[in-house]
Amino acid sequence: MIIDEKLLDQVTAEAQASPRLRINYNFHETLDAPAQRLLNALEPGTVLPIHRHMHTAETYVVLRGRLNVDFYNEDRQVTAHYELDPTKGAYGVNISRGQWHTIEVLCSGTVIFEVKDGPYMPLAPADILE
Repeated sequence: MIIDEKLLDQVTAEAQASPRLRINYNFHETLDAPAQRLLNALEPGTVLPIHRHMHTAETYVVLRGRLNVDFYNEDRQVTAHYELDPTKGAYGVNISRGQWHTIEVLCSGTVIFEVKDGPYMPLAPADILE
């Protein structure tokens, strides 16, 4: 399978039609696969709470679009801020296991390639900062 403009347009259209304003396009065959590899199409206004993954690091690479990634401490204070924009040479970020983080999507049509260890594990309430 090739990751091309046609595929990015397809996942973007699905994200725009989704009430969550985002959609995953998985390359891994099952949710218990040891490597979770996916496209994540994101639209402005999608809500991702400040959260962490205690079992895995994760890596984002922006294929198109722009987004902010913020790291936090447990007091909800921003400890690092990154604007990812491939047109400016800022392509991606690696998020360490246990790092509190969130993203803000800055433009329509944003698609990232995301990788993290499997199996897929939904966030536990303790891993979401309210």
